[in-house]
Amino acid sequence: MDSIAFRAATEADVPALVELVTSAYRGDASRIGWTTEADMLDGQRIDPEVLRQDIARPRSVVLLAERGGTLLACAHLAEEDGAGYFGMFSVRPDLQGGGLGKALLAEAERIVREQWRLPAMRMTVIDIRDELIAFYQRRGYIRTGVTKPFPYGDERYGIPLRDDLRFEVLEKDLRSKAEA
Repeated sequence: MDSIAFRAATEADVPALVELVTSAYRGDASRIGWTTEADMLDGQRIDPEVLRQDIARPRSVVLLAERGGTLLACAHLAEEDGAGYFGMFSVRPDLQGGGLGKALLAEAERIVREQWRLPAMRMTVIDIRDELIAFYQRRGYIRTGVTKPFPYGDERYGIPLRDDLRFEVLEKDLRSKAEA
């Protein structure tokens, strides 16, 4: 079996990325995995134009995990406010729970720490996603208590099926103990 290879996405990857991200979070296909948002949100999970902008802008990369040239997982990394930002984390639903997401998260942290030389990684998670927050906490992320509003009315990010959605910021210190 081929090992996992990581690479930066290009504009040519946009259609496959939209399909992957949608399959991980929306509709019945997403229910195979544990990351589904199908009971909270409908509509699209990622806008192709926003994705193109993320790929093109400086200090931003859409990281792909592939095996034998087949897209298995992705995440968006960007520099925001002096830290790395981790988002759009998607693993093919039939492969969730097998360690691929952990490997992709570790590679993302390595890029932010070693290549971009940033001290921390941040992310926003819908605050009612207890199982997902617990996944990140097991990997060293802490709940900051900082919340951000959900973009109600902006269908580029989905159509909410409930009115109590908001994001919470999670953060992990990426400095080694010797640097801290």
